Amino acid sequence: MGSILAAVLVLCAPRGHSQVPPRDEFDATTRQGIDHVYNLEFEQAEHDFRLLVQMAPDHPAGHFFLAMVDWWRIAIDLENEQYDRRFFDSLDHVIDVCDALLDKNPDDVTAIFFKGGAIGFEGRLRFHRNDYLAAANAGRKALPLVQSASSLDPSNCDILLGTGMYNYYADVIPKEYPFVKPLILFIPAGDKQKGIEQLTRASEQGKYAAVEATYFLMQIYYYYEKDYRKALALAAKLHDRFPTNTLFHRYLGRCLVSVDDWVAVRSVFTAIRERADQGMRGYAASSRREAEYYLGMADMMEGKPNEALPHFYQCDAMCRELDKEGASGFMAMANLKIGMVYDIQGKRELAVAQYKKVLEMKDYNGSEAQATEFLQSPYRQEVRSR
Repeated sequence: MGSILAAVLVLCAPRGHSQVPPRDEFDATTRQGIDHVYNLEFEQAEHDFRLLVQMAPDHPAGHFFLAMVDWWRIAIDLENEQYDRRFFDSLDHVIDVCDALLDKNPDDVTAIFFKGGAIGFEGRLRFHRNDYLAAANAGRKALPLVQSASSLDPSNCDILLGTGMYNYYADVIPKEYPFVKPLILFIPAGDKQKGIEQLTRASEQGKYAAVEATYFLMQIYYYYEKDYRKALALAAKLHDRFPTNTLFHRYLGRCLVSVDDWVAVRSVFTAIRERADQGMRGYAASSRREAEYYLGMADMMEGKPNEALPHFYQCDAMCRELDKEGASGFMAMANLKIGMVYDIQGKRELAVAQYKKVLEMKDYNGSEAQATEFLQSPYRQEVRSR
């Protein structure tokens, strides 16, 4: 479930079950806090969500949103696990608050919604941490709650975020990750086209869920559908609205790479590198490493291999600091590109040494096949500028 889905659910939920703050004040505080979260203004967001807790200590809203602040602390730097335990503890607290309400009234819709959101987010982080069994179990427990949301108001475009995500990923994930399939045998099948349609409606017509739906839809088009033009339009929309969000910024750059707009790629990743150097929140070393790689790619694709080489060297050097569990995709691809530049420069022995290095690393995006090909026959320069 999306990070704003619980906000959507409680704002759309029938009133009169659990204690609810005044609607106007609740809406305004929620909207403001959500914007702060997406802008990575965590201190301001925490202030807003603590106000929700003060207004209604027994209501799960403020507690859930406070947990979501930590979710975004995690999301902008997934390799950093320092917030994991606190995040899981916060979700457990949300579930406890919901269970207390459900003990009084098993049909408390708001409590059901927030409990589903908490369980869903536990599964989401478990998946990122490669604990697939726990992630699948969380999804199994959250699914009935998503279905309840849909049955309560099937025409509500905000609630379509949850059903759309489920329909898409329940269809796609077993195909993309076959090893997950045995874990979800008892979960109803999804429908990816229906999921895309639901997410599109939530993105375009949602009152509270539009940003989160747009974010997931952009990722779907980028990673799974390979429709980079659509992904680019959504990434640009997100970055324009939340210009300090590093994830939206980096996705904008990645989408530009995918459509071969190397002038724009250079502009975006130069800005990302500068923000990383300035220490802006979210623009960690991993952001700078990515920027160096794509700045090298921009140089290379515009026929400037000599200028590209220092970027790939820097990317490789940063990988040696950041890659704690073996060579990353950036390390494999940077070393491959270094070999390709050496071939362009006529330094065949150095190029061969680089390709052999790549073959010792985990295959990433065809790096092994390319290294094997260029070992057999030197790389010939390719220029694709706009």
